[in-house]
Amino acid sequence: MFQDRIDAAEQLADALQAYRGQHPLVLAIPRGAVPIAACIARRLDGDLDLVLVRKLHAPGAPEFAVGAVDEAGWVYLTPHANAVGADSAYITEQKLLQLEELRRRRELYTPGRASIPAAGRTVIVVDDGLATGATMVAALHAVRQRGPARLVCAVPVASEEALKLARSHADEVVCLSVPRRFAAVGQFYASFPQLEDEEVIRVLQETRRPTDPARTGHSG
Repeated sequence: MFQDRIDAAEQLADALQAYRGQHPLVLAIPRGAVPIAACIARRLDGDLDLVLVRKLHAPGAPEFAVGAVDEAGWVYLTPHANAVGADSAYITEQKLLQLEELRRRRELYTPGRASIPAAGRTVIVVDDGLATGATMVAALHAVRQRGPARLVCAVPVASEEALKLARSHADEVVCLSVPRRFAAVGQFYASFPQLEDEEVIRVLQETRRPTDPARTGHSG
């Protein structure tokens, strides 16, 4: 078990030391992964940015994912989506709702600047854990479209099923723990508070470098 996200981040950064010196782009899936990715970016001397995706939750079960959507509207659906009542009409409704939330977060988290370019770089996509793996798949798909030289998925903990899924979409997966019994990501942290928008903004502001490409208005 990890004490908190920073404990997980330090351990994950240790496991990613092979990328130190490559100036990787470290992308966090908000909100929970932001402090983890910030620590990794600092330890690896990389850049920190966000990849925005949203879970499509099951009917009546907001913590249970039946898929995920990225900012471009690309949707990944889990094999169990239809079995839990997520028909096409429900998925369409969820997609529209989550795209609106993605627009809100983009305007709030990175106002007036483009994403840091990913083309030709080693990109490490970070989350605080994978239960179904749906949001990570959407994130990896979104980043792959931007032409990274190497795409890495990095998480402290994941279910066996989610890890297998992530491996099919990344060039490498780094995961510290794969418990046999997996109910929720939070069960593997002694402290696992929900992060608010203000915390995401604070971490980004503290981590942003004056020479970041994003400050020049270039996009990737």
